[in-house]
Amino acid sequence: MGSSNQTSVTLFFLIGLTHNPKLQIPLFLLLLLVYIITLLGNIGIIVLTRLDSRLQTPMYFFLKHLSFVDICYSSVITPKTLQNLLAEQKTISFLGCALQLYFYAVFATTECFLLAVMAYDRYVAICNPLLYPVIMSRRLCIRLLSASYVGGICNALIQTVCIFRLSFCGSNVIDHYFCDGPPLFVLICSDTSICELAVLVFVGFNTISTFTAIFISYTYIISNILRIRSAEGRHKAFNTCASHFTAVLIFYGTVFFMYLRPTSSYSMEQDKVVSVFYSVLIPMLNPLIYSLRNKEVKAALVKNLKKQQHS
Repeated sequence: MGSSNQTSVTLFFLIGLTHNPKLQIPLFLLLLLVYIITLLGNIGIIVLTRLDSRLQTPMYFFLKHLSFVDICYSSVITPKTLQNLLAEQKTISFLGCALQLYFYAVFATTECFLLAVMAYDRYVAICNPLLYPVIMSRRLCIRLLSASYVGGICNALIQTVCIFRLSFCGSNVIDHYFCDGPPLFVLICSDTSICELAVLVFVGFNTISTFTAIFISYTYIISNILRIRSAEGRHKAFNTCASHFTAVLIFYGTVFFMYLRPTSSYSMEQDKVVSVFYSVLIPMLNPLIYSLRNKEVKAALVKNLKKQQHS
């Protein structure tokens, strides 16, 4: 980061979610409730997958890490947003803004890769069930997980270094409730064309490549399910990937709505609403989706609750 960044801008002011002071407390209470549910739901998934022997499979190994990513993903943004909803001056330091963007990008990108890895896991389970234990070995699972985190870290480094090496010499007011790329680009007074292109290429590559992997996996999965003769067999096969498919639809549906709209339809207020959905609500929805639509998770939860009652 150049010295011009540090000398000209040392503090950013965040506009926040709303200009209406009457909405600050209701929004604070709502986001606090969502954040508590997010923490409890995802911690519950992590604990269940560690305690129950029936959940010691590759699918739940990745689900456990998806819950961990969701906790981190939400914690990067929500606590600061809650603090600013009660503060008269909604500020964040230059370093704090850079760190928030970095960790937000790390966990958002890692979630994309994890969803793709989980789609591959479901493909192997449904299309090659006899070879599933051999293909999805512990070694491969760790490699796929490591690749997901490395992909997230690399993408975040590129975005953060690319943006914060430029000069912020104009306004220091961010028209958003957290430090994200698009509202930060507006504040940069030097040429951003190369930086914007680099961010677009890497973010686009990560999003499109992971979505393509998911799409191909589900093409084979659906094709295989349709070849099953019995209705019960088709229903059972579909249930093994229904939770993941629902999570993918919600996550990528929001991402594509956010980034694949015509430039003429962009609205910062609309973008804030969409950002709340994928940065705050989706980490809460994932554990609910996997617990409500998954018989094994529900059975493990009931079993452990009964065990606690007896003890």
